[in-house]
Amino acid sequence: MKKDDIIIYACVITGAGVGLLFDNAFPGVLIGLGIGYVFKILLFNNKNE
Repeated sequence: MKKDDIIIYACVITGAGVGLLFDNAFPGVLIGLGIGYVFKILLFNNKNE
């Protein structure tokens, strides 16, 4: 498992947990997935430079 994938998984799990507080986990998972990809791009984009 790569380090950048761990960030995505953590954001998805956190989003699902927050979504369960509002009685619907699926939108929280999708929002967490989007936020995870944004964090991945921001934190690990400097590898190619």
